Amino acid sequence: MNKLFFLVLIVISANGNLLSKKLDSTSSSSNSLNVVSFTSSNLPIIVINTHGQQIVDDYKITADMGIIYNGEGVRNNLTDPFNNYNGKIGIEIRGSSSQMFPKKQYSVETRDLSGNDLDVSLLGFPAENDWVLYAPYNDKSLIRDVLVYRLANDMGRYASRSKFCEVVLNNEYAGVYVLFEKIKRDVNRVNIKKLNPTDISGDALTGGYIIKIDKTDGENNAGWFSNYLPFPQLPNKILYQYHVPKPDEIVQQQMTYIQSLIFNFETIMKYSSNIADSATGYPKYIDTDSFVDFILINELVKNVDAYRLSTFLYKDRDSRNTKLFAGPVWDFNIAFGNADYYEGWMTNGWQLEHLTNSQNIPSYEPFLTPFWWRKLFDDTKFRNRVYARWQNVKNGSFKVQNIYHYVDSLVQLLDESKSRNFEKWPTLGIWVWPNYFVGQTYEQEINYLKSWTANRINWLDQNMIGEPTDLNDPNYPLPSDFSLDQNYPNPFNPETIIPFNMKSSGIAEIAVFNILGKKVFDKTLYGYGGENQFVFNGSNLESGIYFYSLKAFGFNQVRKMCLVK
Repeated sequence: MNKLFFLVLIVISANGNLLSKKLDSTSSSSNSLNVVSFTSSNLPIIVINTHGQQIVDDYKITADMGIIYNGEGVRNNLTDPFNNYNGKIGIEIRGSSSQMFPKKQYSVETRDLSGNDLDVSLLGFPAENDWVLYAPYNDKSLIRDVLVYRLANDMGRYASRSKFCEVVLNNEYAGVYVLFEKIKRDVNRVNIKKLNPTDISGDALTGGYIIKIDKTDGENNAGWFSNYLPFPQLPNKILYQYHVPKPDEIVQQQMTYIQSLIFNFETIMKYSSNIADSATGYPKYIDTDSFVDFILINELVKNVDAYRLSTFLYKDRDSRNTKLFAGPVWDFNIAFGNADYYEGWMTNGWQLEHLTNSQNIPSYEPFLTPFWWRKLFDDTKFRNRVYARWQNVKNGSFKVQNIYHYVDSLVQLLDESKSRNFEKWPTLGIWVWPNYFVGQTYEQEINYLKSWTANRINWLDQNMIGEPTDLNDPNYPLPSDFSLDQNYPNPFNPETIIPFNMKSSGIAEIAVFNILGKKVFDKTLYGYGGENQFVFNGSNLESGIYFYSLKAFGFNQVRKMCLVK
């Protein structure tokens, strides 16, 4: 079983004693519906103590947290010692629409005794200090977000690592949660250069940035409005928000740079007569394949929030990459037919087309889709790249049998904890905004998710945009030869990106060998003509030196990498 999907049990106590882990069935909490008694789990356990403070959504309060994690497949008891983490955290309520639900989700920041950020490895994740405790509530399958992030990983894109969680809040069991990595700049997350306040000129000014299109809930949010309206008849403009650097850290020169970059891209998309021109059109500004993948993952699951909410874009330093990338993907609890608006329940139709048709959007809707998404989608060359990518993923990560396998593995993982969750939060058989389907049992929820997905994939395959093409045209210059580039980060734990270039599109093989020359991994995939990348996960390997190779069209190259755990 992939360790990213192991369940975590989180216990949050308010009695002032972090080490008191006995679940008191008489305790009370403002968010309780039913009291659930349990003493052990087949999953890891986290204990948080708020010392009687109320968790709010405006700022993080200081609390204590301990984690019990005896290893994969090993049972954990509330009486076991904290062996994965035992220290301070900052914690606050997070989310927007989800704040209406009694089951809250939280942002967590690991800290030292002085209250400073503390990078630590939680449950096998790479060390960092910003985390999300996501609370699936209106997603009664409990798995939609985790499933999509896994699919994005399989496409070679970074998406948050995840572990399911059971939570006990202030001495009360609080249900199944998921520990996620917060989207931020880090060599193991969005791997772009760190932008310091002193980086105000030259190459240093050009990256790295993460911007987002989203609601403005929470603290420390600011940005700028686009010069171009999504619809001429609607007054609402697109707000681009500073995510990295944060609004209280970004300096004027950096704001001017990233605003100018987006303005220039939007202006080309608005007025150019040839937006696909490699010298002056969108290929000059964006990493086209990342936008292709972003569209396909969101269209696969028919995400009603896609393009207009929870949408991230990032830009590295020019010396590393000059292009703007789409992603990472985020927030899919109302995808896979789980929304009763904007045709989210329908397995047919393009969500992007629906969201960019003004007749479908009420005048009071404040969250609109930037106009350039539709211009990309309608461009012939872009559509052909979508078609080519679909031919690749439909027989790989998007294959129905593969998705069913992921779903079944997660359902098996949650077999014990789901019962406690729905005892605490009895939502089965009850409509929760914005459910379209309301299953009477957990099995019905899973069956709906599966059948909806199969029907959606069938529709996409029958109605895919674009047409076959080798893409060998001047607008998409290809490398003169095949090449295998150095992985990054290196050393790594447990994931690393393997970049490679293809002279033409076709089948390629990535293989990994240990120091003795024994093959420990191989993957056959379809590579684009041009730049490609593959995400390698070494979680099942021991620390040491490894060699990785690329084989394609008779080309064979080997490089060295280092896994450090």
